[in-house]
Amino acid sequence: MVEFTLPANSKVKEGKTFPARAGATRVRKFKIYRWNPDSGENPRLDTFEVDLDKCGPMVLDALIKIKDEIDSTLTFRRSCREGVCGSCAFNVDGTNTLACTKPIEDIRGDVKVYPLPHMPVVKDLVPDLSVPYAQYTSIEPWLQADTPPPTGERLQSPEEREKLDGLWECILCFCCQTSCPSYWWNGDRYLGPAILLQSYRWIVDSRDEATGKRLDDLDDPFKLFRCHTIMNCTNTCPKGLNPGKAIGDIKMALMKRR
Repeated sequence: MVEFTLPANSKVKEGKTFPARAGATRVRKFKIYRWNPDSGENPRLDTFEVDLDKCGPMVLDALIKIKDEIDSTLTFRRSCREGVCGSCAFNVDGTNTLACTKPIEDIRGDVKVYPLPHMPVVKDLVPDLSVPYAQYTSIEPWLQADTPPPTGERLQSPEEREKLDGLWECILCFCCQTSCPSYWWNGDRYLGPAILLQSYRWIVDSRDEATGKRLDDLDDPFKLFRCHTIMNCTNTCPKGLNPGKAIGDIKMALMKRR
């Protein structure tokens, strides 16, 4: 029989329970992943009982209430609370999403909150996003044109501008990136759906003159073609975008060029 040895700190144990205050009538349990790299202990799942009558409607509201009133050591990222910044991306109830736009009432049973999967954890719900940000830098995500700029703007027709819809709205929350099995196994070489969607945003921009160079850089068995069209990326995107289609369009652009 084959035996596997799990990596250190991979087993999640049952943690502490923080009961609701006396008199609470509408209580929900939040089971939250906790890990402190300085303690040397395995991760744990702490249970917090939250009175929904004294809490906002979203999962992020509950996390802020827990941090403010129950356990100030709980660590997570958040900023805009409007689904714009992408900071509060977690795995909630088994799906990657934004905590600020995820209603508590949409979740049945206990609310389980984990960090984005298959990423190194800095602490609690904070993943290390150094690699995806470095990959984002590698695609040179800015307008590149050798033609001298006109006196005013670089103009586009309405039809040319329309091609950017469904691309520019990406907020780099990396929900899609961390839901992709191909990225889990090849994240050091496969760029992943978020970065490839951003790549296509510039490839399809009529004002950009570096299309050939961008396609050359992506014509790689790992950077692009590790995508197997599983479509987890599209299913989980909290902004309703379709990274899978963008990746398919890049592949088509390469095939047409050949």
